[in-house]
Amino acid sequence: MTTKYPTLVKWGKESVEIEFDPAAGVAGLKKELQDRTGVPMDRMKIMPKSKGLWKGVLKDDTSLADLPLSKISPPIQMLLMGSATLPVEPVKKTVFLEDLPPEEAAKMVEPSGLVNLGNTCYLNSVVQCLRVVPHLRDGLRRYIPNRNGNNANNQQSQLQALLLTSLLSTMETLDRSPEAVSPNNLVMATKMVFPQMAQTGPQGQPMQQDAEEFYSGVMNVCSNELRGNDVLKAAFTGQTGSSEGPTSEELNGATNVIDAVFGMKMEEILTCDELSAPDADKDAMDTEGTNENALVEPPVVTYDLHRKLVCNIQGGSDTNSQVNITHIAEGIQLSLTGKLEKYSDVLGRNAQWTRSQKIARLPPYLVVQFGRFYWKATPDSQDHAGVKCKVMKPVAFHSVLDIYDFCNDKVKGVLKVSRDRAAQEEEDRVAKKLRGEDVADDKKEVGDEAAMEEDIKPAAAETADDDEDDEDLKAALAMSVEQELAPVGPGLPANFQGLYELFAVVTHKGRDADGGHYMGWVKADNSDARGGKAVATNGEKKREQIGDTGEDNDDWFVFDDDEVSPCKTEDILKLKGGGDWHMSYLNFYRAKK
Repeated sequence: MTTKYPTLVKWGKESVEIEFDPAAGVAGLKKELQDRTGVPMDRMKIMPKSKGLWKGVLKDDTSLADLPLSKISPPIQMLLMGSATLPVEPVKKTVFLEDLPPEEAAKMVEPSGLVNLGNTCYLNSVVQCLRVVPHLRDGLRRYIPNRNGNNANNQQSQLQALLLTSLLSTMETLDRSPEAVSPNNLVMATKMVFPQMAQTGPQGQPMQQDAEEFYSGVMNVCSNELRGNDVLKAAFTGQTGSSEGPTSEELNGATNVIDAVFGMKMEEILTCDELSAPDADKDAMDTEGTNENALVEPPVVTYDLHRKLVCNIQGGSDTNSQVNITHIAEGIQLSLTGKLEKYSDVLGRNAQWTRSQKIARLPPYLVVQFGRFYWKATPDSQDHAGVKCKVMKPVAFHSVLDIYDFCNDKVKGVLKVSRDRAAQEEEDRVAKKLRGEDVADDKKEVGDEAAMEEDIKPAAAETADDDEDDEDLKAALAMSVEQELAPVGPGLPANFQGLYELFAVVTHKGRDADGGHYMGWVKADNSDARGGKAVATNGEKKREQIGDTGEDNDDWFVFDDDEVSPCKTEDILKLKGGGDWHMSYLNFYRAKK
């Protein structure tokens, strides 16, 4: 086997890098240079630049194998003279898109859409949003259908297994196909598992269905089937299983993939409005010598599991409402509080209670449903059946959702530590910039404990020389750095601050709640969907922003069934409603790093 030497050939203003093989001789060297530059071999003059080569112009009878090439420091340098008159063969062969295998072609073009099989836009839009959730897909890949049980249960389990396998198959076909995919099996399985979605109109045409009902139905099926430690581990670590899955403390009661990935543990507190708050120094049932106004009722605390948050929309069309919701955070807060009538053990009768809900466990993925549709009674109509209406009111949202205010005190305490660290680091960075110091090499990831420890060590070392008592301070600082925060949910990034970034939206267009059209809007770059390092950008290229809002104007795709078009974040933020244009119905968020 001959040895090849890296060589740099200077040709005019260009430099050509080749692998010089002395065994090929002068003819071999000239042939390679002819292919790379287009200079004909008979008009080529090659001269040495590195010491130890031949002298003058290279002759055809020169023995290159006898040159002491191993003693010359790489790269070997030569000089080429001559004009190019021949076509140059490209370094990389041009491959046309139509010549690529389908799975390779699918990676080079825009994502593929789904064919509408008759009012199936509700299904297509949701599938496109769920397609970019790797936890769900990895859980589905690990899923093994359960064949046990009696005939009735086994038949239902088989139908649910058919739905899940069809869902995964549709997602993977979308990855491989550069053309629109027809979801025949998925639509058929959906109508078998959910018979109400097989309804037809007077002319036999399929009726429009609710995208949220389809989403919730799929989530219920997944929660029933995607159970077990193996499936949970696969959902959070991928198929490689390179790391340990979530701990029981992180799961905090979640026993299936859906509750772990999308589920929130909600803490609900009921307090009686007609009685005073309990005093820790008094017995709540000690009513001797007091009147009814002095009685106390202990708050009722319960825990439940929710797989989405709801943004209630009030005001606008409701003239009796005293609440005007204009932002998603206001609507979520409204849905977490309310009044109800409940029996009071102290009063011995029904009383008015206040309901307040807080999040006690956070998910890596968060779904928010906008309360666009509601049922309106029609007592004056002939059938008194009522009618389904749509709220057109605009409700704004941003690309990042802060859920800190919706959490209970325990979760807030953990999030506040990370938020305070991030605020302090940003304050220090700004202060250094104002002092004219170079902060480029001093940037740290939020919560980078290793960097924090390095900052602490020099300061602690200096003070230790002045006073031995400062050793206690040094130890305390080290303990604060090493202190591990309590988990607030599975699969969350380190030092999570309670911020979620928007990555997908399902919208509805039209004034008819039982008609209209659904579309999916999905962020183009989902390379950071599982976790770990931040999404890579193209070098130091400054990201485009939306005006003076400070929000990144990232690339998105809009899926109108089989038609896929590019769009930007500024287009997504216009989906707030208020007219006949598309308005957000389901917002999909993921934990922001």
